[in-house]
Amino acid sequence: MKTSAPDHADAFRQAILPHLDGAYNLARYVTRDAVLSEDVVQDAVLRAYRAFGQFRGGSPRAWLFAIVRNCSRTAMQGRRGTVSLVVNESALSDEAVAEVGNHADPSPSPEEEFSRKQDAERVRSAIEAIPEPFREAVVLRDLEGLSYAEIADVTDVAVGTVMSRLSRGRAMLAKELLPPRKEEDEQSRSVK
Repeated sequence: MKTSAPDHADAFRQAILPHLDGAYNLARYVTRDAVLSEDVVQDAVLRAYRAFGQFRGGSPRAWLFAIVRNCSRTAMQGRRGTVSLVVNESALSDEAVAEVGNHADPSPSPEEEFSRKQDAERVRSAIEAIPEPFREAVVLRDLEGLSYAEIADVTDVAVGTVMSRLSRGRAMLAKELLPPRKEEDEQSRSVK
């Protein structure tokens, strides 16, 4: 049964668009570049829309993430040796600035925000420091909540490989982020 263009667009919106934040998150960790990640997700969504008629069910999230993964790798190959320029412009009018000043600030204190940003940056750096196959497995499972089977579909490897990569990736993160256990600390002292 062939669907009309509006039905195709509605089905795409319902199946794929709820996963855009996760798609960006995956692209961000794979490319390690916020601006490039936005381009990757835009390209992946366009490709997904064009190929949506070929989608045969299963997890739309895993299907989109597989496209994002491929687009990320393609984009990274094309950007080797390039430099990106980011222009920051203020788009707020004087009226908008005055309106913002009329509202109480619900955000955390500067100290809380600084501490939160330091923790987030520490975790982000630790994730980015582990090798790609392990990083990819950790991001897809622990940050995006995909099942082992969905990760296997996205990465095109066996479920056992996914489990192994996830275990090793988590161990690398734990070594980097958690304080050493007492047994390890005592062993290192006795070796000296």
